[in-house]
Amino acid sequence: MAPRRHPPQHQASAVYNWPLLTPLLATDAAIAAWAGRNGPLAVFAYEFVRFGVKQAWACLFGAIMLALILLTAFFYPADAALPRYDVLTLAALAVQIALIASRMETLDEAKVILIYHMVGTVMEIFKTAKGSWIYPEAAYLRIAGVPLFTGFMYACVGSYIARAWRLFDFRFTAHPPLWATCTLAAAIYINFFAHHYTADIRLALFAATALLFGRCWIYFKIHRHYRCMPLILGFFLVALFIWFAENLGTFTRTWVYPSQSVQWNMVAPAKLGSWFLLMIISYVLVTLINRPEPVRIEAAGSQRALPDAEG
Repeated sequence: MAPRRHPPQHQASAVYNWPLLTPLLATDAAIAAWAGRNGPLAVFAYEFVRFGVKQAWACLFGAIMLALILLTAFFYPADAALPRYDVLTLAALAVQIALIASRMETLDEAKVILIYHMVGTVMEIFKTAKGSWIYPEAAYLRIAGVPLFTGFMYACVGSYIARAWRLFDFRFTAHPPLWATCTLAAAIYINFFAHHYTADIRLALFAATALLFGRCWIYFKIHRHYRCMPLILGFFLVALFIWFAENLGTFTRTWVYPSQSVQWNMVAPAKLGSWFLLMIISYVLVTLINRPEPVRIEAAGSQRALPDAEG
């Protein structure tokens, strides 16, 4: 992931989208200046930590949801009047309201969460009806056996992408057009339902994803310089972390696959493929709000655009 020079149009820090963090800008600038004075190793250490902090901030909603799942699994009384699933639903809703009210979540991010909540809930209702997985505990706030907090779990993925987009100032080269990515996302979503009745075309969907995104590189800014990697690699890495989180979710028996009905075992690695395809849907939903833009660099004193991102 090679560094790239900063574009000529400097943008304000993404921290300005979250006012509670703006007091940290002066401290961050001082640490960056110290690292610059102390050589490449100090700069690397600073950027490594800064990358981790940005990733943690992008994961805010997902981390809160995972923490709620773990805390209620181990500490919430099993005989409480209000079922655990309903506590998760009400807590997720309260967190969502608090984040918007405190401006720690932007309205654009809230839109993504709302859309993804609906998309995820519809799929949950269908999949549980087919026995793909179950929610073994009782709940009042549920639709057709699906607790309402599950929509928030899907929304965590969209929230992460939207927040990371702003924090890392994403730019792209050779990004496929919006009509093509929307068509692929629609085909993936339909296949999640249709494969119960017809042939599973996920291999063709993997091939279509490679064809569309194979040449696309994502550029992300940790501090002053852009670094880049293949966008498909980014999809896979996020899918991998979702798989890790899913193992925690099933370990707490918040949801259970048929193979885990007697005792817990790790979620099959094959599920990574499903999460990878789900990542495409999540990403495309975010691009409806944040349109991909091409990366621009300075070359010989003039501005030059790398191959356009089309959105």
